[in-house]
Amino acid sequence: MNKNNLVSGEGLSLSQAQSVSNLCNQRAIEIDAKLEKVNNYSTTVNICDKTLTTIAAVELPTNVVDLLIEKSSLHAAQAFLMENINAKDNMLKEIKSATADLSTIVLPEKPKLLDPKLLPEVDEKFGKSQLTAAQLNEFYEAEAYASHIGQFIHKGCKLDKLRSELPTIPAINWMEIKTGEKHPVEIKVHHTSEQLLKIHEDLAAIHRKYEQRVNYFKAMIKNKTTEENARIAKLNADAINDAAKINNDLQVEYESAMKKAQEQIKCIRAEFEKQRHEKIKQIASMRIVVDSRFQSVIDIFLPKVSEPKE
Repeated sequence: MNKNNLVSGEGLSLSQAQSVSNLCNQRAIEIDAKLEKVNNYSTTVNICDKTLTTIAAVELPTNVVDLLIEKSSLHAAQAFLMENINAKDNMLKEIKSATADLSTIVLPEKPKLLDPKLLPEVDEKFGKSQLTAAQLNEFYEAEAYASHIGQFIHKGCKLDKLRSELPTIPAINWMEIKTGEKHPVEIKVHHTSEQLLKIHEDLAAIHRKYEQRVNYFKAMIKNKTTEENARIAKLNADAINDAAKINNDLQVEYESAMKKAQEQIKCIRAEFEKQRHEKIKQIASMRIVVDSRFQSVIDIFLPKVSEPKE
């Protein structure tokens, strides 16, 4: 029973769906970060007639209900998108792993057959070698930007640590110059949450741009590799058929029966590969029709993503 929202025609591309899903996840993480800082109390200590706050009060936001509703809607939309992304991947894997039904073919008892020499498949190094110098240079550039900006803004990295630390910095501290004698240490904060957020947003926008280009070139490399392996598979199939003909010549008594059987196999496989190719094209063109309940969330992030361009 078909439970996905994939159709041929208009809809959300898988590239867009993946990008929107990532943005939903990033926003949900930001909401978690806000709520994680909340506590039930603050503490102060009085030293030399000065009251110092040792634990700052962080109350629940007034819009905590709205934040949790937003987080829930983000994860719901993300679950919807990932379900359909995985559904399409599974459909492609299923059709690609299928084999022709040769159960109707009855082969005569075989003599010792000649083993055909098959070409090995290529890996993604081949696909990369098919890029032009300009494409390869852009790929290296995009990888560098996406990697190093990502290393600065992602969770647990420098900017994230600065943003997390900022609200916890006390206004004053004390330094013990000698035993029993403490002196106040003035603390001057040189960042604001707004500044760090603006930097994060600016860098995130740049990161998304280059990450999309990296994904585009990775997809191009993968496609070229797949195409080459399809060509090799065709050559290997031809080599197998050629070997079958040679084997038929070696065993004259089986020639007629083997020839007939091989022709039947060839027709079945050709028809099977034709149908498989059409099915793969049909599945590859499928897009996600967004359920109305998730549309409002997806509409928030969709303008921030775009289809890969040549």
